[in-house]
Amino acid sequence: MKIRKGDTVKVIAGKDKGAEGKVIAVLREKERVIVEGVNRIKKHTRAVNTGAEGNTGGIITTEAPIHVSNVMLVEGGGVTRVGFKREEVLKRRPDGSEYAGTRGVRVSRKTGKEI
Repeated sequence: MKIRKGDTVKVIAGKDKGAEGKVIAVLREKERVIVEGVNRIKKHTRAVNTGAEGNTGGIITTEAPIHVSNVMLVEGGGVTRVGFKREEVLKRRPDGSEYAGTRGVRVSRKTGKEI
């Protein structure tokens, strides 16, 4: 998935179109993300008496998941698509010796810089 936890994204479709927020969680199996302040819903919770700190119940407002295709990564002043490239790095073995290897990095399609 191209969006990760902690990324700032902009909603490009749906009732919250144009809103920006930070990704709180990524649900890989369902291809959805939970964005701070976006797709807010009201949940009715039952009062539960468990020990000294019982849940009082009531109506709480929380963020619901949104499909990953409805958000775009914010980079710099605007939104960008995400690409991947392989980068040469030096890796270290457990015995202390080093060897040349590669690792995948996310890059901005607009600027070409590493994200």
